[in-house]
Amino acid sequence: MQLYNKLSAIERAELIEKAGKDRLTLSFYQYARISNPQELRDQLFIKWDSLDVLGRIYIATEGINAQLSLPADSFDAFKIHLDSIDFLKDVRLNIAVEQDNMSFLKLKVKVRDKIVADGLNDDTFDVTNKGVHLSAKDFNEMLANPNTVCVDMRNHYESEIGHFDGAVTPDVDTFRESLDIIEADLREHKEEKNLLMYCTGGIRCEKASAYYKHKGFKNVYQLEGGIIEYTRQVNEEGIDNKFIGKNFVFDERRSEKISDDVIAKCHQCGTSCDAHVNCANDACHLLFIQCDNCKAEMDNCCSTTCKEIHALPFEEQKELRKGQGNSNDIFKKGRADHLPYKKDLRNIFETFKKE
Repeated sequence: MQLYNKLSAIERAELIEKAGKDRLTLSFYQYARISNPQELRDQLFIKWDSLDVLGRIYIATEGINAQLSLPADSFDAFKIHLDSIDFLKDVRLNIAVEQDNMSFLKLKVKVRDKIVADGLNDDTFDVTNKGVHLSAKDFNEMLANPNTVCVDMRNHYESEIGHFDGAVTPDVDTFRESLDIIEADLREHKEEKNLLMYCTGGIRCEKASAYYKHKGFKNVYQLEGGIIEYTRQVNEEGIDNKFIGKNFVFDERRSEKISDDVIAKCHQCGTSCDAHVNCANDACHLLFIQCDNCKAEMDNCCSTTCKEIHALPFEEQKELRKGQGNSNDIFKKGRADHLPYKKDLRNIFETFKKE
């Protein structure tokens, strides 16, 4: 019985192309008590593999976090299967703003310690005591309140290409980093300020809101369904869009266009650009922003050194990588010192503190 993906991304792409079917990209999460994550993991893999589901799914004793794609004509069968699982019945499905048949090319269902790497000890606070969930309309009203501090709970490379107007965008590499920074910078305003949070699909805010209430924040709010659900409500209900730029997503699309604004710049030449790429040198694979001109000039690479390595025969590149492990640049997400126009480090609450 097949319990793991056996096809390469190239082979899978060829099969998708040959099938000629439209696929849906969607995501969902649910916090729940799962006594045997491995057993659930195997059951989901078998069923979803039969439905031609592809994606990245994390399961832990605290719940499930899924980002995936499937043939559009398999959606009803997929939904029936979800509803057959008690804690997933009627779970909110965030349908992607922009669809792409190649958004995922493998099915990976993994058991993890956490469904989001938050670094928190859940036994020290009540994770169910969450903040108030807001619709797009209510979020806009709260955002306009002068007594509100709106905080982006995503990482710097996500908010760099798009964020809500007036939001504080922590210059962090991980979700865990932002938790302590936000608490420290707002510790004197726990009583009177509205702490308004948002993220991609809502999962990070679920844990963060409970954490901040535990830390003494009195007025904690979060955007229900994150940026994805916000955009759906904006489009369907004619609500004013307060999100500027693109929404970063963790699949082959890398982003969804929410507004026509381009708020970032190419990390190599500084021209207006918001297209994330990975360095073509497999020993680097740095995620950074690159315009079309630099892409052509640098052969999809982040540096001259990487360009030279990428130009070598494949077997030579493999020899160079032997025993080297992954470059730290893989995890820097645009932080590399050789990128002259990378996002500047700054005190994220400077403006707030001056007011």
